[in-house]
Amino acid sequence: MTLTVILAVVLAAITHASWNAIAHHIKDQLVSFTLISGGGLLVGALGALFVPFPAAAAWPYLLVSAALHVTYMLLLMRSFTLGDFGQMYPIARGTAPLVVTVLAAVFVHEIPNGWQLAGVAVACAGLVGVAVWGLKGSRPQWPAIIAALATGLAIASYTTVDGVGVRDSGSSLGYIAWLMILEGIAIPAYALHRRRGQLAAQLRPYATKGLIGGAMSVVAYGLVLWAQTRAPLAPIAALRESSIIVGAAIGALFFKERFGAPRIAAAGLMVVGIGLMLHTA
Repeated sequence: MTLTVILAVVLAAITHASWNAIAHHIKDQLVSFTLISGGGLLVGALGALFVPFPAAAAWPYLLVSAALHVTYMLLLMRSFTLGDFGQMYPIARGTAPLVVTVLAAVFVHEIPNGWQLAGVAVACAGLVGVAVWGLKGSRPQWPAIIAALATGLAIASYTTVDGVGVRDSGSSLGYIAWLMILEGIAIPAYALHRRRGQLAAQLRPYATKGLIGGAMSVVAYGLVLWAQTRAPLAPIAALRESSIIVGAAIGALFFKERFGAPRIAAAGLMVVGIGLMLHTA
C-alpha cells in the first residue's frame, strides 16, 4: 500500500464516520436514509454523465452490490434506532474487516500472513469488549448488538463483491457512479410509498444536512473503491475501520454518549488488531 492509497483510505474513514453521524443525528431514520440515499443518487447521476460507463463484466457485481448496500442501509437504520452511535458504529465497522479477511482468502485468494491472523484475533477481542460494555445500564443491548453485527456482515459482503467488480469495471469512477444510482433508488421509493403526501414536509427541515451526508457517502466509498484497484482487499478494509476511533469520538463529543475506560480499552484493542492486519511482512 503506497502512501497515497493509505491517505485516501484514512480520508474515507473520517468522511464515513461523519456521514454516519449525520444519519444518526436525524432521529427519523427513514427520513435520514431517504436523504442520504437521495444525495448519493443525485451525485451518482451527475457523475455518470462525465465518467466512463462500467465494462459489461462489472455489471453482475454492481447489481449484487446494490442489493447488499440497500440491505446494509436497512440494517444500519435498525441498529441506529435501537442503540447508541458510540456503540453501534464500532461494532458494525469492526466486524467488517474480520469477515473481509476470510472472504478475500476464500474468493479472491488473498491469504493473510501470521501478523494479519494475530490482528484478527486481537480485533475480535476488542470487538467483544465494545459489544459487551453497553452504554445504557449494565446489560448488553442484544437486539441492537445483533443488528450491528448483521450490518458488519453486509459491509463485508459488499466490500468483497465491489473489490472484484471495480477491478473488472475499467473505471472506478464509473463503477461508483452507477452503484450510487442503483442503490439510491430503493429507500427513497419505499419512503415515498410509505409516507405518501407527508414525505416532502418531513424531508424539508433536514434536506441540506441529509444531502450533504449523501454526498459524503459517495466520496467516502469512492475513495475506498479506488484504493481497492491498487491494493489487497483485507488491508484496505482494516485501515478503513480506523473510522472506529472517529465514530467513538463523535459519539462522546457531539451525542454526549458515555465512553468509559472499559470501552476505550476495547476500542484500542480493535485499532491495534486492525494495525496488525495491515502488516504485510
